[in-house]
Amino acid sequence: MSKKNLFGLTLSELETELSDLPKFRAKQIAAWIYQRGAESFDEMTDLSKNLREKLSEKYFVQTARLVTQLDSSDGLTTKFLLAFSDGAAVETVLMRHDYGNSVCISTQVGCAMGCKFCASTLKGLERDLKPAEMLGEIIFVNNFLLKQNQKVDNLVIMGTGEPLMNFDNLIKFLRLLHENYTLGMSYRKITVSTCGIVPAIKKLIAEKIPVTLSISLHAPNNKLRSAIMPINSAFSIEQVIKAGDEYAEETGRRVTYEYTLLGGVNDTEEHARQLSKILSGKSANVNLIPVNPVDERNFQRPTNNSVKKFFHFLNTHGINAVIRKEFGTEINAACGQLRNKNFSID
Repeated sequence: MSKKNLFGLTLSELETELSDLPKFRAKQIAAWIYQRGAESFDEMTDLSKNLREKLSEKYFVQTARLVTQLDSSDGLTTKFLLAFSDGAAVETVLMRHDYGNSVCISTQVGCAMGCKFCASTLKGLERDLKPAEMLGEIIFVNNFLLKQNQKVDNLVIMGTGEPLMNFDNLIKFLRLLHENYTLGMSYRKITVSTCGIVPAIKKLIAEKIPVTLSISLHAPNNKLRSAIMPINSAFSIEQVIKAGDEYAEETGRRVTYEYTLLGGVNDTEEHARQLSKILSGKSANVNLIPVNPVDERNFQRPTNNSVKKFFHFLNTHGINAVIRKEFGTEINAACGQLRNKNFSID
């Protein structure tokens, strides 16, 4: 008889699976798995030795397997390549800010969106991640931090994949992460990124989960956006921003628009002028991201001067913009780069 992995089960599912035990045992085991970093029953010291042995005969606990770990020279960024039971691997990034530890997780193995400047989409979409696998990413990092007497404080769902194309699994993961018996993470400490899947944004509104919505815009007009983001042929800038407006109105949460600056492509003052015009009066922020060049793509990093000018133009024309602090440039921190270099996982 093959053993069953208990990781990723809800408390209710654990109670059902362990129905021959008192209910409080399920709560104990959940706390060990999700909050105390236990990777084996031997570590669960408030369970009798006999019970631990019996559990070990039928079950095991496994989050994700570490394939590769890269640490930035400044000690602020750690990038993990994590593999699951079928060998599929995703990237998860830990970023240490002065306001706490943030983790960026992936929601799919690969990506089908085809954005021209992104490494994540180079090998296409392999499969969606399950709720337990997404939870496995953040619990893996939280366990890593527990050994340093730290924890995960914020979550950014902005790694490989389009989160809203894995909608049902994403929602189940968010609700599981929010439970007190896992990490009890506030929805307000979670950011969900999308390239602009309009119907899914509306579905997210209906879920009434007040996460921060981050929309990848990357261009101020439809012609340019269609050239670098194929999704624009399905959902135009006007449609995407309207959906963003609805999200802000219904949730009371300001929307963040991500804008990757591509040298000589979308980083001129005219582009800034167009962007400020379409976002004028919106409940929104703009996150400017100088592109992290990918070997397989031909886009160049913008000059520091063009980044500063773009930033200054937006902020002097009524748009709240920030330049994203860069993390881990020298360790392939752009989404997809590490996985592409380690594509075959045994």
